[in-house]
Amino acid sequence: QVQLVESGGGLVQAGGSLRLSCAASGGTFRYYNMGWFRQAPGKEREFVAAIPWAGGNTRYVDSVKGRFTISRDNAKNTVYLQMNSLKPEDTAVYSCAADRHPNVVPTTRTGDYEYWGQGTQVTVSS
Repeated sequence: QVQLVESGGGLVQAGGSLRLSCAASGGTFRYYNMGWFRQAPGKEREFVAAIPWAGGNTRYVDSVKGRFTISRDNAKNTVYLQMNSLKPEDTAVYSCAADRHPNVVPTTRTGDYEYWGQGTQVTVSS
């Protein structure tokens, strides 16, 4: 059983930055593809970013390209999401997820990730 715990969310003004962390335990993290998803009130959960176990082929939703960066530290069993130039429309609960059947290019589909954290709230004010 894989456990994922997110941290780093909070309140920030438009144009500001936050760095989210996701700590993993109970599995072989270094061989998992990892993703970040978000869900705003009244909206469906959407893909944000993903990174394969060996790095390289990162993927982002178009709305965050150039502003968000996903990275991982396998020695610490942790994946990060650096969020810069935040906009009010980025406001959502952000969750990390693990895919224990990874491909070289990580999937963007919610249903392909087996393990999920509880999420951390990100609120961007105007």
